[in-house]
Amino acid sequence: MMIRCSIGTAKVLGLKKLKVDALPTTAYLMVGEHCQFNCAFCAQARESNARADLLSRISWPQFHEASFLEGLVHPDSQAVLQRICFQVVQDKVALEDTKTWVKAVQNKTNLPICVSAGPRTLQEVKDLLDLGIEHVSIALDAATSEIYGQRKDGSWTERLALLSQAAEQFPGHMTTHLIVGLGESEEEMAKCLQAMADKGITVALFAFTPIKGTRMEGIQQPKMAHYRRIQVAHDVIREGLGRADNFKFHDGQLTDFGISVDKLQAKRGGAPFQTSGCSGCNRPYYNETPGEELYNYPKDLTAEEVKAAWAYVREAKDQRKML
Repeated sequence: MMIRCSIGTAKVLGLKKLKVDALPTTAYLMVGEHCQFNCAFCAQARESNARADLLSRISWPQFHEASFLEGLVHPDSQAVLQRICFQVVQDKVALEDTKTWVKAVQNKTNLPICVSAGPRTLQEVKDLLDLGIEHVSIALDAATSEIYGQRKDGSWTERLALLSQAAEQFPGHMTTHLIVGLGESEEEMAKCLQAMADKGITVALFAFTPIKGTRMEGIQQPKMAHYRRIQVAHDVIREGLGRADNFKFHDGQLTDFGISVDKLQAKRGGAPFQTSGCSGCNRPYYNETPGEELYNYPKDLTAEEVKAAWAYVREAKDQRKML
């Protein structure tokens, strides 16, 4: 069998030589190709003309099972990795193939495993968790039903219902992805983040990334100030420092978190701007171009990076400083 590893993962496993300034602390693996769905932003979408080895802006080279497993158990790899995450492309066989890969990996390592897939029923979620998988992700991607309808196939309402039911039945084991920059307001995203937190669902926050060959290749990434405010809203919500119900908005843009930005900066430092999701998931350069400012920092921020990130949070559309 063959499996795709993110290029950074291949570096950690000793399968590729390249220069990096941040190693992934999760082994990211992709199973399947050419999805049956047609998400406007995805390189693997049904009608995408993007390269087959891409997911977001990252390349995912293929390796033989033996080489991959040998690299996975190498002491140098084990010293870096904190978990394993399978990205499952929604074709007819990928989910079953993933179960085979999970068992193969479990025979070699005790690292916690996550699967980002598209289970259609609670039984399919249970089948994955019964394998000993720690987290199953059902990606909403969009913050609202309207945006979902514009950018993805299927029903946001049905997908949310399955995610919610799974979170209730399997507490602590469900995660989701939300992408900032698909057209949502900060208010819509903040309310969605609050709804996920109330259900006990872990959120991995992404910045929309245009990929050549996709339907959204001509759309720009979100403004950094927009993304930074959403990151702080997410941090405030997940840390229990406040609720979206108590945030203030102006024309859909965040102007008040219910706590002063100065107090939040002093209390949280660079934490809101680091990669979110499962523990040990840092996704280096998944949404970024090397040499440019990072949307999600894969490691602790420097003092200067912290200062710059919070400066964006203070920006406001009507030129007023946030409270």
